[in-house]
Amino acid sequence: MSAFAVLVTVADEPGMLFGLARVFAAHVANISHVEIIQRGPQSEISFEFSLDGSFESIAADLRTVPGVARVDQAPSFAKVYGKRIVIMGGGAQVGQVALGAISEADRHNIRGERISVDTIPLVGEEALASAVRAVVRLPRVSLLVLAGSIMGGEISKAVEEVRARGLIVVSLNMAGSVPDVADLVVSDPVQAGVMAVMAIADTAKFDIVRQQKRRY
Repeated sequence: MSAFAVLVTVADEPGMLFGLARVFAAHVANISHVEIIQRGPQSEISFEFSLDGSFESIAADLRTVPGVARVDQAPSFAKVYGKRIVIMGGGAQVGQVALGAISEADRHNIRGERISVDTIPLVGEEALASAVRAVVRLPRVSLLVLAGSIMGGEISKAVEEVRARGLIVVSLNMAGSVPDVADLVVSDPVQAGVMAVMAIADTAKFDIVRQQKRRY
């Protein structure tokens, strides 16, 4: 089966997603990602899917759905933005981790990788714990970096939960219990960003499994 992505511009009204989904089901297409963006009276719905057939056959049927204004083939988010690293915590520490991660990602992206870096400065145990748990609901996130001066309690529980679901977590060497439950602990924030990128880059010779529970 071949992988495709399509951007469908539709009227912003009830039943549109159902009508489009029926077309994908009729073509036995396997949808892997859906994203809806509202733009006034219209919405843009992005689908990523695999199909044992031609793109034009399914595109032609999508155009016949009432309310569809436009159907365009598009590159997948994985090809454009690739793997994602999320950095969260204190603003100063987040900025320094981002400095290392962006510099290292640039080196790998020049060689054909696609690694993007997202940041969110946050304070407060509840806010951070909620954000950690929500990371696994974001598409294409491969690794989380927690950057701050002190984190523990509910945040540590959240880290254990997302690690159990396969997410790699890197922590700065900080006060609190988060460093004890992270995959890797790095003292220097710039180096933490560099190592985070190396851990997920296909063009890097760095095995995060061999580094688990180590502190640098």
